[in-house]
Amino acid sequence: MTMIDLHAVQQAATRLHDHLLRTPCVPSHTLSDITGAQVFLKFENLQFTASFKERGACNKLAQLTEAERARGVIAMSAGNHAQGVAYHAQRLGIRAVIVMPSFTPGVKVERTRGFGADIVLHGDSLDEARNHARALAEQQGLVFVHPYDDADIMAGQGTVALEMLAEVPDLDTLVAAVGGGGLIAGMAVAAKALRPDIEIIGVQTTRFPGMVNAIKGTHHPQGSSSIAEGIAVGTPGQLPQAIIRQRVNDLLLVDEGDIEQAIVMLLEVEKTLVEGAGAAPLAALLRFPQRFKGKKIGLVLSGGNIDPLLLASIIERGMVRAGRLARLCVRARDVPGTLASITATMARMGANINEVHHQRAFTTLAAQNVEIELVIQTRGPQHISDVVAALQAAGLDAQLVH
Repeated sequence: MTMIDLHAVQQAATRLHDHLLRTPCVPSHTLSDITGAQVFLKFENLQFTASFKERGACNKLAQLTEAERARGVIAMSAGNHAQGVAYHAQRLGIRAVIVMPSFTPGVKVERTRGFGADIVLHGDSLDEARNHARALAEQQGLVFVHPYDDADIMAGQGTVALEMLAEVPDLDTLVAAVGGGGLIAGMAVAAKALRPDIEIIGVQTTRFPGMVNAIKGTHHPQGSSSIAEGIAVGTPGQLPQAIIRQRVNDLLLVDEGDIEQAIVMLLEVEKTLVEGAGAAPLAALLRFPQRFKGKKIGLVLSGGNIDPLLLASIIERGMVRAGRLARLCVRARDVPGTLASITATMARMGANINEVHHQRAFTTLAAQNVEIELVIQTRGPQHISDVVAALQAAGLDAQLVH
């Protein structure tokens, strides 16, 4: 089994110099106040392809022989590894074929195609895409570039930890998302060599707990999809798994709602856009505040490639959770002036109406009555309560719909 050490990561850092952005690792005072920890953010979403995956891809491709370069490379990925391989292959003049699962967001497919790669959409899971990529590699004589089960890939990803500890040497804990495990394995090798006392924490989504099950011997069920598609990995890597067993202190699970909340919070607080996987470390801090309280925490914002429609949905759902978007049901007599009374009350209370829907047929109310459903913008939970109270004071049967 091929393992890596600090020297391999340091050599990777030398190779990557001038080819990738040395992303900032800076404190977030607001997130620190919210979580009770000293939070430092590593902005890997600022890389050219908006992901840390460039590091491993560049490190791997830079070491190919002339014969291997002439054959070309093939990779399997849900998006970020694909873009990293495609971009650096184009830069180095190497043909790249990328196999992507059919569920890959369109923004990642088009961006990867834009780097000159040949795209093959195949399979409903990463495992199916991987098997197809292996078959194509055999058929066409291409060099297979694995997204995480590869020593050179892990060494490249480990440079994230080198940079974080160079910027903030006294970090207590590093937190990173875990899919196949390449990022956290590489980071753990580098960080533990430099600082044996540092804590390394991995985060997975409850829908894809493959590494947690493998390391902890648990049997959490696997789902079929996640907003963190970058870490929606069914089969964790064998090489990363061996390193994680030795050097990673803990693995935590977060829910889809935790990740959504973290995406919105990073957008609002830090004015930075992350994808689901990139928000997972902050989701862990929000879900397990006592686990991190008072510690100096480095979070890796691993990527920023998110489908715009998914982002719009997450923002809207975040507004609902924050009480800034609410759904009310008003039952009243179906007579002229009823809607005018409702809208006048809303205007007086300073609530903005987004949607209005009259329901006459699908209701148990008397035939002369109507259910009016409204979606309104408010300032928060107390404002919603005030609006409902004002409607009720105006003689209307108004209720908040959860």
